[in-house]
Amino acid sequence: MQKKHYFFMFILILTMSILSACGSDVSSQSEASEEGENTQSRETVTYESETGPVEIPAEPKRIVALSNAPNVHALDGELVGVDKWTKGSPLLADELADVPVVSENEPETVMAQNPDLIIAGSTMENLDELQKIAPTVIYTWGKLDYLEQQVEIGKLLNKEEEAQEWVQEFKERTATLGEKIKEKYGEDVSVSVFEVDAKNFYVFGDAWARGTEALYQAMDLNMSEKVQEDALEDGYHTLSLEVLPEYAGDFIVISKKASEENEFMQSDTWNSIPAVKKGHVIEIDQDASSYSDPITLKYLVDTFEEGFLGE
Repeated sequence: MQKKHYFFMFILILTMSILSACGSDVSSQSEASEEGENTQSRETVTYESETGPVEIPAEPKRIVALSNAPNVHALDGELVGVDKWTKGSPLLADELADVPVVSENEPETVMAQNPDLIIAGSTMENLDELQKIAPTVIYTWGKLDYLEQQVEIGKLLNKEEEAQEWVQEFKERTATLGEKIKEKYGEDVSVSVFEVDAKNFYVFGDAWARGTEALYQAMDLNMSEKVQEDALEDGYHTLSLEVLPEYAGDFIVISKKASEENEFMQSDTWNSIPAVKKGHVIEIDQDASSYSDPITLKYLVDTFEEGFLGE
């Protein structure tokens, strides 16, 4: 009996030793795997930004975009924080519903997201504080045109090829659309882009969002003479309702908030404009039109195609 007891004890100890060794091996493999993943996540590349070289993650996984968030989202960048204006776009609200709003004025909101990359505008406050949180890439609004900006975001995210493909497709689509519009209404057909808020009207040049880049640059449509004189150089010009007809083209694109009554559209001045009389008015959602990224531009070009051609 004593020999059997020792035999069973031996078997038990041997079994426990084997299990312990297996567990240790699995643990070591797991730690090695985690270490490999961590090493991979720490791989960096040098991005040549407008402010100089910045060491950024080769594959950013936690991006806080205080500017250019729609451009990042269009390339499936992994956003963990965005500005309030991006979050307010009806085109992005659902897809970014779980992404927190952050602000450069409150760097702690940025830090709370534990970002591995921050994108900011050159005129923003607390840039020094942001750079202490994570690698920060700064862009100056307007330094690049809307197509160059998307390509630059592609470079930043290691997705330049996808960005270039979008640029080519966008150019082809808008060039074809512009040709169709001119075939239907004549080579000299003009369009004016207005916006209204609680106090004023604005008319825009060829690079102030609201679809202006698509209409004037990509589709090569004309603007009225008064718009060229007063809005082309500065980008926009403030108007009163009384002088609105002087700036109207053959077509009008009006950017307005869907939630507001817009009583001006009942006025005699508005309804006296030839484009209004002909029904040549294309309405766009102001909250959805203040960017020039691929998502916003798709919405705008789709709207223009239907407004000009009924397609």
